[in-house]
Amino acid sequence: MYGGRSGRRITVRDIAAAKERGEKWPMVTAYDAMTARVFDEAGIPVLLVGDSAAMVVYGHDSTLPVSVDDLMPLTAAVVRGSSRALVVADLPFGSYQASPRQALETAVRFMKEAGAHAVKLEGGRRVLPQVEALVAAGIPVMAHLGLTPQSVNAFGGYRVQGRGQSGDELMADAKDLAAAGAFSVVLECVPADLAERVTASLPIPTIGIGAGPATDAQVLVWQDLMGLTAHPARFVKKYSDLAGEMDRAVRAFADEVTSGAFPTAEHSYR
Repeated sequence: MYGGRSGRRITVRDIAAAKERGEKWPMVTAYDAMTARVFDEAGIPVLLVGDSAAMVVYGHDSTLPVSVDDLMPLTAAVVRGSSRALVVADLPFGSYQASPRQALETAVRFMKEAGAHAVKLEGGRRVLPQVEALVAAGIPVMAHLGLTPQSVNAFGGYRVQGRGQSGDELMADAKDLAAAGAFSVVLECVPADLAERVTASLPIPTIGIGAGPATDAQVLVWQDLMGLTAHPARFVKKYSDLAGEMDRAVRAFADEVTSGAFPTAEHSYR
């Protein structure tokens, strides 16, 4: 899965096979063609066009305001910028909850107009009819349990989910989603021991984000792992200081412009 050079797109069958082999793999978000190309060439097998774009692209303080029309061009750009990764599009808040028909109409748009290869939606048993409708139509579905950011107001904030009795409910939701045909499930901000039990119980891969090391895969928002986020969550590990590098570069450019050192003859046309 990770780092391969198969010459074709990763598919849900490849993801299922990785689960059978016990092979772990990474997933990262992407929102434009240039970063998608970088991640794709690095061998990242799955790229998520997350509704987190609401915050990291559009500047909102939650995922709720982002719309289908906001995410469609981002998804299309990521598809165009990649050649191997499976591109998963988030279904934003309000675009699938009303009915299976609404979910199907939204997912079809992402598949036909943006070229997505799969879609992701949040929730457990309450969205089973939507999952079943999408799978019946031939649309691969990635599920999402635990801290589901679209329900942040119902949770009363960004809190760990699945402690105590609610852990049993999450386990039941995960099994029902797998039975409904979801090809994988994201587990966000749940206790590590619960994520381990869910992973062992499911025939489909689990993708952790703040869910400990036992899940089949891990996902992070790329701006978080690159150090662009000012106050990342506890589960984020910063792998680079891109904010610092960008600050140094733009200050160097500004200093050379104001001093007259840039542009030189080397950067000018005769």
